[in-house]
Amino acid sequence: MTLNGRVAIITGASRGLGKAMALALGEAGAKLALVSRDVAQLEAVAKEARSVGAVAQVFRADISDEAQILQLAKDVPAKLGPADILINNAGTVVRKLCTDLTLADWNAVLHTNLTSAFLMCRSFVPQMKGRGYGRVINVSSIFGHVSLPQRTAYSASKAGLLGFTRALALELAADKITVVGISPGPFLTEMTAPLAADPEHTAQFTSRVPMGRWGQPEEVGKLALYLCSEEASFITGTDILIDGGWTAQ
Repeated sequence: MTLNGRVAIITGASRGLGKAMALALGEAGAKLALVSRDVAQLEAVAKEARSVGAVAQVFRADISDEAQILQLAKDVPAKLGPADILINNAGTVVRKLCTDLTLADWNAVLHTNLTSAFLMCRSFVPQMKGRGYGRVINVSSIFGHVSLPQRTAYSASKAGLLGFTRALALELAADKITVVGISPGPFLTEMTAPLAADPEHTAQFTSRVPMGRWGQPEEVGKLALYLCSEEASFITGTDILIDGGWTAQ
């Protein structure tokens, strides 16, 4: 599976699943637009991508800010060419009971996890039209399907993202642009590191995974690569659970 010359924008690319997806696409020949607020970490990812032969550019942006996304939609094609692939991966979580959430907490989660995907798609999808190819991947979560306590804002945002994915897929099917969600289960990333470091939480999570382990970010990277390939051109309007069997129970 090759993506030679395809321009891929990945938000939240500085670490975790975003980094893994960026490296997988870069190794397959995609030109990477790495987006995050952390330039230092982005530069480290770009260096790693270049070491395997990828073209990689760093773009600092807060993807919950409309003005910064509008500027990003000008800067990326100026440096790399028009978008072929968009991966909306940036996300955040606030773990509190619903009755303890502030409106600022709620808005932070919804803006980062859901509104940003809308803003990015509105800005970059027009660059894909009329070219016979386009890929949008929205990174949701198993908590868009099921949930746990203290995840009300997070689950709402991720379930909303799946609805957005289905509707956008129908809008873009005639343009041969696919729109797919990826719903990861428990993966070892910087976001889950505090939980993984706690033996009690680790036991709680892995006991609910039939395969009995945390997922590795590279596994999501390989899935994203497949979804961006020509082989996946008939997959759209759905999401793929990659959760070791968590939601099958």
